[in-house]
Amino acid sequence: MRFFLYLFLTLFSSSILNAQNQPWQGKFEPIDRIIAPPNIYRTASGAPGKAYWQQRANYKIKATLDEKNNTLTGEETITYFNNSPDNLSYLWIQLEQNVNKKENEDFGAVNNRIKDSITTRQMQFLTRPIDFPAGYTIKYVKDNDGKAIKTMVNNTMMKVKLNTVLKSGESTNISIAWSYPITDRSLFLLSREGYEYFPEDDNTVYLIAHWFPRMAVYNDTEGWQNQQFHKLGEFALEFGDYEVEITVPENHIVASTGLLQNSESVLTKTQRKRMDKAKKSFDKPIMIITKKEAEFNEKEKSSKQKTWKFSAKNVRDFAFASSRKFMWDAQAVKLPTNTVMAMSFYPKEGLPVWQGESTKAIVHALEVYSEATFDYPYPVAISVNTSNIGMEFPMISFNGGRPKNGKISDAAKASMIGTIIHEVGHNWFPMIVSSDERKWMWMDEGLNTFLHHRTLAERYPNFNSVTPKSIVPFMSGDKNILRPIMTTSDNELLSQFGANFYLKPTVGLQMLRNSIIGKELFDDAFKEYANRWKYKHPNPADLFRTIEDATATNLDWFYRGWFFTTDHVDMELNNVKWFQVHEENINIEDQQKARKLKIESNNNNNELAKDFSSGPEVITMTSTPDASYGQFLSRLNEPEIRKQLSGKNIYEVTIKNVGGLVMPITIEWIFTDGTTEIDRLPAEIWRRNEYETQQTFIKNKEVSKINLDPNFEFADTNVKNNSFPKTKAKSGFDVFKTKKAKN
Repeated sequence: MRFFLYLFLTLFSSSILNAQNQPWQGKFEPIDRIIAPPNIYRTASGAPGKAYWQQRANYKIKATLDEKNNTLTGEETITYFNNSPDNLSYLWIQLEQNVNKKENEDFGAVNNRIKDSITTRQMQFLTRPIDFPAGYTIKYVKDNDGKAIKTMVNNTMMKVKLNTVLKSGESTNISIAWSYPITDRSLFLLSREGYEYFPEDDNTVYLIAHWFPRMAVYNDTEGWQNQQFHKLGEFALEFGDYEVEITVPENHIVASTGLLQNSESVLTKTQRKRMDKAKKSFDKPIMIITKKEAEFNEKEKSSKQKTWKFSAKNVRDFAFASSRKFMWDAQAVKLPTNTVMAMSFYPKEGLPVWQGESTKAIVHALEVYSEATFDYPYPVAISVNTSNIGMEFPMISFNGGRPKNGKISDAAKASMIGTIIHEVGHNWFPMIVSSDERKWMWMDEGLNTFLHHRTLAERYPNFNSVTPKSIVPFMSGDKNILRPIMTTSDNELLSQFGANFYLKPTVGLQMLRNSIIGKELFDDAFKEYANRWKYKHPNPADLFRTIEDATATNLDWFYRGWFFTTDHVDMELNNVKWFQVHEENINIEDQQKARKLKIESNNNNNELAKDFSSGPEVITMTSTPDASYGQFLSRLNEPEIRKQLSGKNIYEVTIKNVGGLVMPITIEWIFTDGTTEIDRLPAEIWRRNEYETQQTFIKNKEVSKINLDPNFEFADTNVKNNSFPKTKAKSGFDVFKTKKAKN
């Protein structure tokens, strides 16, 4: 090492050591050691590798809904394709209905505290004093040749021991017959499916989901994803084609995943004509079944049956709703590469708001999400009204939000519309970009909520939407119970999963888009991720790497802090020093004034300034000795530099990282003439000192006030320490006096 470089580094490093006496935490170190390494299946760029593979499962299902006994009975044939490099001697099949059994290992765990005052419904959730049957009855499991296959059921998972090893590149057929009692949704907490009973007209709306035995995922990162279903962490599922026949009471209307194949058998001639009209209506919904017709259906429980047939291509799940109470409207949506039918099904109890708003919300979601990612590829998008929940499936969602006596508050209406947009949006994440919900809930909920609130901001600007300020109460919380975003789904507290898996990832993506990367570059990268991984199974590392790869932005510092820790943002504008350069040719009076200010500033050098009232400190610029230039023969034009600084204001700003989470810094300068200016510093300024940074700025005008993060872009949890002169907090007595004066 050359002497001059050695001398420079020695002096420089000693100044850094003096500035930072707290332990280094490696906030800018690569995250390679805490995410899965790249391989032949998943590349270092975040894209699927040349050897990437995934399994596939096609289904042929026939099911019958027994309204009298509230049971569902079915038979299915699964064609399972082993695209993996492995030979498989057994398969795992999901039996989610078993989660409703009283002896389930997770029964009551979500809300398991008794209190001295508790509602009857809460007690039902907790102890189930009114018991009822739940879970699957498996009648048989057979192979290609009709021979019985040995199975073993472990709670919500069934192990199928194949009679013949399924070799790599081969497929097999498995036939299963099953039935289960459909549960009353009102008796369960976190009930995503089941039936809702309407006592006034003695009718029922059935939401049928998680209803057939489904293949678990087998993949390159963990083999079988056979974690038990505990209700909070949802699903990991394979793509496939579905042919489904659903037999229901004759006057029921069925809303379903897929395209209706036998409309001539299940719809009247009038209803088919209305649907043909709806296929050409791009500006408003057309009623397929009116209120009057739905009310007529409600009057009689038919003993006859009819079968609805649906076909769905390349979906990872299948769900449907059935009721004689349904009204039905539909509207066509023209996307650049596809025309979609947006449809809503709702009982009369949803009027008038559902008829006015549901299909409109679907249209907005389809348009905004398609523009942000890729065009919605399926033929239909359906919203079904129910109570209390929002739940998503391919092409269909079950959404809460209902008026009382025909009236609904503005807040409730906004919530209903937001729910519909959110659940329709899940068609992209995770129904097409098929992340593992059971393990990484934030990957579908967070990315979807990000686009859901972008839709609200663009199409419903008067509605409240998530901003960085939304996450401050959560990130200011008790660090003893807070968990990082990178926590698996079932390990989060019920009281926190909304903030941690929905809001915090949303705010993180908003900061990347609006303040760190920039909208154009971020949007292009987000679209790249969606298109790379549509109809595939991405992991967190694939998302992290793709955003970096497509933006040329090192974001390891952001991923590490925002996703892997519970640190929060709290930047303190600790000190501001104001300087002006001493000029030798100024008059005697000014020289004496400057000398006095300089002496005073030296005497108070260790005290932090409170405001700008003391005026600027004086800097004397001396000539640079030749030795300082080392081997350079050229020399600075020092008189010109002094000239350029003449009359300028130099501000040294000290900012402390109190919260621990590094972020870019936005500084607002308010000048004495009332004008303002913004300076932006990248997060990288914290690289060498993670706790404190000093930055110097030259301003033509005198400054009256300085603010950090003036537009609240970075979720700073304490804005009281963001200004200079420092804002004095009001005492309790001052607040009392102010309130009294107002009153």
